[in-house]
Amino acid sequence: MNKKIKLACIIDDDKIYVNLVRRIIETKKLCDHLLIFKDGKEGIDYFETLLQNFDKEQLPEVILLDLNMPVMDGWEFLERFTKIKNKFNSPITLYVVSSSINAIDIEKAKSLSSVQNYLIKPVKIDELEAVFNKTA
Repeated sequence: MNKKIKLACIIDDDKIYVNLVRRIIETKKLCDHLLIFKDGKEGIDYFETLLQNFDKEQLPEVILLDLNMPVMDGWEFLERFTKIKNKFNSPITLYVVSSSINAIDIEKAKSLSSVQNYLIKPVKIDELEAVFNKTA
């Protein structure tokens, strides 16, 4: 039997996309709780603060990361996140979820050790289910 994801995280500035994915996750009961950040800076601030006051219950098991965002984009988030990820001593599965179909973006993201895979928006329900079931 699969272990259910307790906490997942979406880092994306597209409110419509975020609401759609949130509703799918809630309807399909893919995880218990969801963190939502509107840009990479909010996301990295959360993880850097968590490092100082580490509580495993507050660490998401899955991150869905957009690339194109204001303030701090997904690439900048990945650069900083990659430097601190191993300090958590817990598996965190990160998926880049972007509308970019640029092969350079896809290959660059997939080449990073912290990125599990690259999904193209709009994400299909079965893709989301696979993300959460693969991690569980």
